[in-house]
Amino acid sequence: KEHINIFDVFCVAVGKDEPAWSVKYDPSQICAFIGSTVTIKCSYKYPSKRGKKETEVKTRFWFTKNNRVPVDLKKDSDYKDRITYDVTKSSSFLTIKDLKQRDSAEYKFRFITNQPDGEFTGSPGVTLTVLGNRSVYLLRIFVRRSETQTELKCESSCDQIKPPSYVWFNKEKKMKQQTSSIVVSVRDGGRYSCSVKGHDDLRSPSVAQTLCRLPPSVSVTPSGEIMEGSLVTLNCSSDANPAAKYTWRKKNNQSVVSKDQQFILSSILSSDSGQYYCTAQNQLGEKTSGLVSVQVTSLRAPPTAEESVVYSVVHLATKQEEPLYCNTVQLGPTRPKRHKKRKEEETVEYVSVNCGRTRTDAR
Repeated sequence: KEHINIFDVFCVAVGKDEPAWSVKYDPSQICAFIGSTVTIKCSYKYPSKRGKKETEVKTRFWFTKNNRVPVDLKKDSDYKDRITYDVTKSSSFLTIKDLKQRDSAEYKFRFITNQPDGEFTGSPGVTLTVLGNRSVYLLRIFVRRSETQTELKCESSCDQIKPPSYVWFNKEKKMKQQTSSIVVSVRDGGRYSCSVKGHDDLRSPSVAQTLCRLPPSVSVTPSGEIMEGSLVTLNCSSDANPAAKYTWRKKNNQSVVSKDQQFILSSILSSDSGQYYCTAQNQLGEKTSGLVSVQVTSLRAPPTAEESVVYSVVHLATKQEEPLYCNTVQLGPTRPKRHKKRKEEETVEYVSVNCGRTRTDAR
């Protein structure tokens, strides 16, 4: 089985102001993948002598379990044949190979000297998180687009990979590039994902270079009867990637009525009735939606045939021997009634009839 040493934990040097006894780890948290190899390094410090007695380190070891007495990892059955130590007078290296999920723990270094009470443990230690098959989401792609090209950068939440070594895939086919970022054309129509080298099964979510697979979809709100003066919203949506810009047009009228994804008519008129469509456009091209129909009901409905007839009745209290003159005030013509066999004059409605004995009285 291939073992890949992709994580190193480096320690910082102890300065002059540091205490006489110390252990330093850097960083304090790391992560690695199942099956890989991790090396944790640290530095430690102790006084060279106490009184006339020279200090000598007798024992050095790493541990995770502390049941009153720390248990040396070399004596822990969970790590049998999987760990090695490499020590110097001021540093220690712990290497764990073929990582298991259960190896996730806090690792501490302890040393014991020949001095009275000359024991020291570096605490807090290093927290190691081992990632399994459910950790795909820890890999992600950052996208930076221009008019002609797209830069894709793969990053892992295990940011202690040194140096980063990634593998790229385009439509499930492995690419030659093994860098953290790649540059592709905006028009190549690819679908990209990445993984850490040696762990092709742990991939990032894919990023697509497509206009849209389907034409934009359109909808109208409200969906029922639309009354004149009401608020109406036409919405356009697509799966375009990169994100699309939208334009709205009315059928038989090529001028753009809106450049927003939502076309809002705050007080719609009956003249706004018609069929509309939208276009989604990005660097890869454009696609046009189907037509959506908008029918507006006018608040002033035309009169029916029965409603167009107006009767006026004039009652005379006494017999009129003198001529009676009448004047009318016209409201306005209604639609003329048309018949096949005879012609009728235009029907006229009147709002009032004023009568008098003389023409002057009838004004």
